Amino acid sequence: MTENWQHLAASKKARQQASIPKEWILKNIPSQHELNVLTFPESCGLLTPQEVEITNTHVDVLLDKLASAEWSSVAVTTAFGKRAIIAHQLTNCLTEIFIERALVRAAELDAHLKATGTTVGSLHGLPISLKDQLSIKGIESTMGYVSWVGRYAERNAVLVDVLEALGAVLFVKTNIPQTLMWPETYNLVFGRTVNPSNRSLTCGGSSGGEGALIALKGSPLGVGSDVGGSIRIPSSFCGTYGFRPSTGRIPYAGAVNSLQGQDSIPSVLGPFSDSIHGIKVFFQGVLSQKPWLRDPLVIRKDWSEEQYNLIEHGRGKELCFAIMWNDGLFVPHPPIIRGLGMAKNALIKAGHKVIDWEPLDHKTMLDIGFSIFSAGAAEDFAAVSADVGEPLITSMVPGKETIDIDPFLVVNKAPLSAYELWQIQKKKLNLRQRYLEYWLATASKTGTGRPIDAIIAPVTPFTAVPHGKSPNIAYTMVWNVLDYPALVIPVSRVDPTVDVKKPAHEFLSDSDKSVYELYDLETFKDAPIGFQVVGRTQEDEAVIAIAEIVDAALKAF
Repeated sequence: MTENWQHLAASKKARQQASIPKEWILKNIPSQHELNVLTFPESCGLLTPQEVEITNTHVDVLLDKLASAEWSSVAVTTAFGKRAIIAHQLTNCLTEIFIERALVRAAELDAHLKATGTTVGSLHGLPISLKDQLSIKGIESTMGYVSWVGRYAERNAVLVDVLEALGAVLFVKTNIPQTLMWPETYNLVFGRTVNPSNRSLTCGGSSGGEGALIALKGSPLGVGSDVGGSIRIPSSFCGTYGFRPSTGRIPYAGAVNSLQGQDSIPSVLGPFSDSIHGIKVFFQGVLSQKPWLRDPLVIRKDWSEEQYNLIEHGRGKELCFAIMWNDGLFVPHPPIIRGLGMAKNALIKAGHKVIDWEPLDHKTMLDIGFSIFSAGAAEDFAAVSADVGEPLITSMVPGKETIDIDPFLVVNKAPLSAYELWQIQKKKLNLRQRYLEYWLATASKTGTGRPIDAIIAPVTPFTAVPHGKSPNIAYTMVWNVLDYPALVIPVSRVDPTVDVKKPAHEFLSDSDKSVYELYDLETFKDAPIGFQVVGRTQEDEAVIAIAEIVDAALKAF
């Protein structure tokens, strides 16, 4: 049995390596001691000057140049394909590589534009990367399980069909942890993905491959999933923009997943990009295809220009933000506090109001979330991994992945009866009601006559951390429990001159003490700093618009 799973994993890894164009395999890869590799793609010699220009261009300009035929889709796809392969050789961020197939598609799009003078759709010719779980007909979706090696998709996921209808060029899929239920990225098929800002640190998870790829500009726009922070944590750790939308906006049908049938806290798909415009154009484009006609769980709701124009938020004039400095469970590290302070000062300078947010029942929400996830997790994971005797990963510590048992692992929790699960779901419903009322009650504090317009909160209590040290989803999972959309904005990097370790505070718990003791300036060198902008459920367009205002204020500050 053991030889069987190891042979399967090795053969799959060999097939992946063979899918890389030989002329793109580099012989000058930096040694493992060179931690920050963000600038390497442009100095490695593989990219032409035009390819460097293309891959440094934001999505809005890329789409304009593609639509005008100034840049062909073949040229753009080649440029990002090459840079994605560079990124993979630096961070191990990819799973499936199908660039030849993508170039055929790009040539067809170029021919269509030349023959008709029109684009196929709003994403015409744009390369887009996908988290491994997005099924593409004829391509494997192992989701990090050796047991799923050789399982080729018989049809596309709905989102894949939607993106191709918009003219997108799909070209690579990205790495994930086994089971998806980890905030780091390692599996027994493809191995570990590292952070391009500091390769001794994790890229986050479970959409960690997307975070690393987008950070290295190996893709202008990517798709991840988020059930407890799996878009937002890699976005923050890697320094990209990432959006966890409300449930039911982006079609999920046809994607593979863990814990399928667990519908109380659904996983959602959402975009990564190097700009908020990339997130907006993705969201607008997907909704323009009326995905509710393809996926029965998608809400019948077009893109709302009224929401985006912030009609219910004073049209974006003199907004009031509430900053969550800590959640009452974990005090964030100095760089995270500095990032929140930068947001506060920038927004006040831009003419907005800022108040403090006192968290409500966050510990209860975390307990609810873990109880729901663990209700059948052990059976789910065992049913998949047992097929070929594949061991279950129980730790993200390098070298101890199947030896140590991390307390974070939801599989350790006892299964629940149906009745017990119903009671937890009832508690969640009641808590969502309380949180809504709590939010609305802030109208008496804002000075605008409205409740707060958004919360600005940490994504985690730390920046990217060493491998095996990241099992903390306290600041992200609460919004999944509430089903609140949240968009991550990168703001800075760890600066040894200002982010010095603070004297020990009165610890909130032993876990809070462990978070405090983890901080070390040299360890966290170059790590990106980000935060999340959070709105109420189904206010996705408003959250995108408010995030644009926050981003603009930071850039002008």
